[in-house]
Amino acid sequence: MVAALRCVAVVVAVAAARMGVDGLGVNWGTMATRRLPPKVMGQLLKDNGFKKVKIFDADEKTMMGLAGTGIETMIAVPNDMLAAVGDYGRAQEWVKKNVTKYDFDGGVNIKFVAIGNEPFLTAYNGTYDNVTVPALKNIQRALNEAGHGSAIKATVPVNADVYDSPVSNPVPSAGKFRDDIAAVMTDMVKFLNHSGAPFSVNIYPFLSLYGNDDFPIDYAFFDGAPPKPVIDNGITYTNVFDANFDTLVSALKKIGFGDLPVVIGEVGWPTDGDKHATVPYAQRFYAGLLKRLAARQGTPLRPHARIEVYLFGLMDEDAKSVDPGNFERHWGIFTFDGRPKFPLDLRGNGRPAMPAPARGVQYLPRRWCVLNPNATNTTALADNVGYACSRADCTVLGYGCSCGALDATGNASYAFNVYYQAQGQVPSACDFQGLAMVTDKDVSQAPCNFSVQVAESNATAVTMTADAKSSAPASVPALVAAAVLSFVFVLVSA
Repeated sequence: MVAALRCVAVVVAVAAARMGVDGLGVNWGTMATRRLPPKVMGQLLKDNGFKKVKIFDADEKTMMGLAGTGIETMIAVPNDMLAAVGDYGRAQEWVKKNVTKYDFDGGVNIKFVAIGNEPFLTAYNGTYDNVTVPALKNIQRALNEAGHGSAIKATVPVNADVYDSPVSNPVPSAGKFRDDIAAVMTDMVKFLNHSGAPFSVNIYPFLSLYGNDDFPIDYAFFDGAPPKPVIDNGITYTNVFDANFDTLVSALKKIGFGDLPVVIGEVGWPTDGDKHATVPYAQRFYAGLLKRLAARQGTPLRPHARIEVYLFGLMDEDAKSVDPGNFERHWGIFTFDGRPKFPLDLRGNGRPAMPAPARGVQYLPRRWCVLNPNATNTTALADNVGYACSRADCTVLGYGCSCGALDATGNASYAFNVYYQAQGQVPSACDFQGLAMVTDKDVSQAPCNFSVQVAESNATAVTMTADAKSSAPASVPALVAAAVLSFVFVLVSA
């Protein structure tokens, strides 16, 4: 998965007697048009027993939301700064500004620094291949010289595409690092081993299923019986997570570091935006994962190992790029306003429970923007719906999604409302050339929710940009455009 630049992740370490889920994490992203205040989010973490947090930058507002909580924090150098901190002086400045600054009683309990996020992703075409490891070494050196090195370690979160098995022998024991970056990865792993930092990797079983109808669905979960499990030297792999993890272990063994600690930086299941991105599937996936973690089951090549895992993610993010797919905006175990989506067994006691919701959330007034039934300018409807969806999140309108069954009027109303809410309900945001009107009647149609957005404080909103696929009508995701506009054309011609 291509991670958004300003994304935050939280490590959930819920200690429970005996079989507690140890070393559990969850990514908390902030690519949203309207965000909850950092202090509300900090309280949400505390209310749910979250003891560790990982963020993908060192944003001052986020850091101050964590200050005084005692939550162990991983901050990050974003990808676009990797080249800069290749200069040691710049690395020293970065550590002073983003680490030393918060090293005080009541400050932020920083434990790790992430060097970029998935910098070796094949989609980047080598952009960061030659600057990541120098950045890693410089930041760790700067941490050491500033007196933080014994307590704070630098690591590099990578995508699982940095390793693979040969096409001729596609089994975990044949795992190796990708040929084009093998030398870089070897250098990085040697340094991580020397500095005492873990190897961090993102594994997404959902992506194996997404877009591949031939992939055996049970193999993506932990409780199924796939018709053709992978057999490797007498070991039977019944799920893709174990197979993927052990492929990495084999790759590490091949370069002499088979015992290097491995952290799962991201793993999860989205709840909307695709026919397989549903709450029941997400609940099934997390139930299996958390049960295994609580039992310290490990994997075939690392049995009974304690695996530190960061779930992805904490909150839905309606401004994320949808290049990988419309599901990108729906990874959260909480909705955009901090409401839990389904029960989770975070304590590992076999009794899933709904996580505690965010407290003190302030909302905009209860009003919605909908298609005006008396509108006459229907020839402009398609363009206006396209405009709304290019500047707000219409990904739930796709085939198989939570709002995919709406009729033409419902599709237009959803598009108008989601734009209206993203704009803070300013009157001009519900006009659309006279096609829209404001109503105080909730027009939600289960399971499709017409949301009222949160009321922000201190201008914490993120403006949707071209990178978020929302700056012009041409950037409307293809799946959403097809689902929405086909309905709209029917309405126009009726």
